[in-house]
Amino acid sequence: MTGTGAPARRVSRRGLLTGGAAAAGGALAGAGALAALRSHGVRPDDAVPVAQVGSAVEPFHGARQSGVTTEPQAHAAFVAFTLRPDTDRAALGRMLRLLSDDAARLTQGRPALADTEPELGLLPARLTVTFGFGPGLYAAAGLDDRRPTSVADLPAFRIDRLQPRWSGGDLLLQICADDPLTVAHAQRVLTKDSRPFATVRWVQQGFRRAAGAEPGRTQRNLFGQLDGTANPKPGVSADTAVWVTDGPDWLRDSTTLVVRRISMNLETWDLLGRADRELAVGRRLDTGAPLTGEAEHDEPDFAALGPDGLTVIPDFSHLTRARVTDDRQKILRRPYNYDGAPTAEGHADSGLVFAAYQADIARQFLPIQRRLAERDLLNEWTTPIGSAVFAVPPGCPEGGWIGQQLLG
Repeated sequence: MTGTGAPARRVSRRGLLTGGAAAAGGALAGAGALAALRSHGVRPDDAVPVAQVGSAVEPFHGARQSGVTTEPQAHAAFVAFTLRPDTDRAALGRMLRLLSDDAARLTQGRPALADTEPELGLLPARLTVTFGFGPGLYAAAGLDDRRPTSVADLPAFRIDRLQPRWSGGDLLLQICADDPLTVAHAQRVLTKDSRPFATVRWVQQGFRRAAGAEPGRTQRNLFGQLDGTANPKPGVSADTAVWVTDGPDWLRDSTTLVVRRISMNLETWDLLGRADRELAVGRRLDTGAPLTGEAEHDEPDFAALGPDGLTVIPDFSHLTRARVTDDRQKILRRPYNYDGAPTAEGHADSGLVFAAYQADIARQFLPIQRRLAERDLLNEWTTPIGSAVFAVPPGCPEGGWIGQQLLG
C-alpha cells in the first residue's frame, strides 16, 4: 500500500527553537513535550525520537484518488449525500469544484477558504478525502450512459436486514485521518460546502488501531479477527484488482466502492469458546494463521483432515467462503470498526463499516458476497444493516477538480 506517514526523526532543543515558521503549528506540542521530558528526568538536549503524526501529509492531486490504496488511517467518516432536486450537471460542477478545492487545502495542512476555524486545519494527520459517485449523481447529470454498469443497488441477500438510514446515496465523501479532530473538522467544512446542492443522507464513523500502535499489521475487528489478510498485494496485483486501467479518461484510473454496515452480535459471540470461534473464522484468532498453518499468510490446506476425519478448516468457515485465488478477482478490504452507545442493559451496538474497493463490483464483489450469504457460519453473529455502492472517479491534477473528466 502507498501513503505511509512521515518517519520518526530525532529532535533536540536547537531543532525546536530554530524551527521557525514551519514549527508554528507544533509549538504548543513542542512545549508540552519538553515539559514531559523534564518530568521524567530527561534533559531537553537529549535526542528523543518523535513521530510526526499530526504533520504527516498524503497527496490530494494525482491520476488516482488517495484513500484507496493509501495505508489506512486510524479514523474515518463516511458521509453520504442526497442531491437536491434542482442540482443538475452545471450545479454538480460548481459543487465538486468547491469540495475539491477545500479538500485539497485541508489534506495539505492549509485551512479551507472561508474556514471559520482555520486553526483546526493546520494538522492534516494524513488526511485523505475520497469522492464516490452514486447512481443518482449520474442520473442528475444526464450521464447514465457513463455510469459503470456494476454501480447499481446490490441484489437482495437473505441475510440482509437493510435500513434506509444506512443505505444508498448520490455522493460519498470518505474522510480518513490519523486524528479524530482532523476528521471532524474536515467533515464539517465539506458538509457546509454541500448545503446548497445536497442534504446529508447518513454518516458512518469508524476507527482502527491508533497511528503507530501496530505498524504493518492487519486490522482487527471487534470479534478479534484479523480483517484484510487476503487483500491484493501492492503493485501489479492491486492495479489489476482495484483500478480500471483502460477506457475513456472519465473511467481510466477509477475504481468502485461497496460500503456495507455490518452489525456484530457481541453478546452471543461472547458465549462461544475459542475453538468454536476459530472454526467459524477458519483462522487462529491470535495470529490470523489458517487452522492448518502457523503464520497469517500461510496457504490454507482445505483438504487436511483432523483426528475426527473432518476437514480441519470447515467448508462453512468464513475463510473458505471468502476465498479467492485469482489476484484479478480479489477485493481490497478497507474496513473500520464502529462502537455506539450500549443499551440500558449493557448490550453493545457494535460492528463494522465494511468498505471494499474493486475494479468491477459484479465481477469481483458479488460472487464473494453470494458465497458468504449462502453458507458463511459468521452469519450467525453478523447482520448487514446498510448497503451502498459508488463509482470512485479518477483523481485530478493541480488546478483541476474531482469529476472534471465526467462533467467538465
